[in-house]
Amino acid sequence: MAITLASVADSSLPIQAIVLAVVGVLITIGVYGVVALIVKADDFGVILARRESHLLRVIGRGLVTGMPSFLRLLSLVGTFAMLWVGGGIVVHSAAGLGLSGPEHVVQDLSAGAGAFVPAAATGAVTWIVGAAVSAVIGIALGAAVFAVMSGIKRLRA
Repeated sequence: MAITLASVADSSLPIQAIVLAVVGVLITIGVYGVVALIVKADDFGVILARRESHLLRVIGRGLVTGMPSFLRLLSLVGTFAMLWVGGGIVVHSAAGLGLSGPEHVVQDLSAGAGAFVPAAATGAVTWIVGAAVSAVIGIALGAAVFAVMSGIKRLRA
């Protein structure tokens, strides 16, 4: 949405509202559509596994047996992504509030790692290191919040 807004920033308010509404609806349909496909994939696999075609039965069984592993992987990737995004939001927001030290550390570590690889890989390595450092910050903040909340819960019990 931020990218969309930036691309229509010079347009009138009604145009911005219409474009953002359309993009929001399309993104929502896309996200929930993908979620629906993932949730129903094993049911579809059962249907295919009951077909007469050997190929369809193999595909169906593959879907049924593969979905638990796929969902575990998706859970792991989703957790990492949330920690990365959360850590990045905190670091960036802190810089917006005048505490720019953490953001500079992330940028310096990323740039430093990028300097050790060939030029063709610099962008990728810089991005990966920045994402990893943001994830570590997200994990650390999450652990701190968890510890505080656990302490509060013990005090209330």
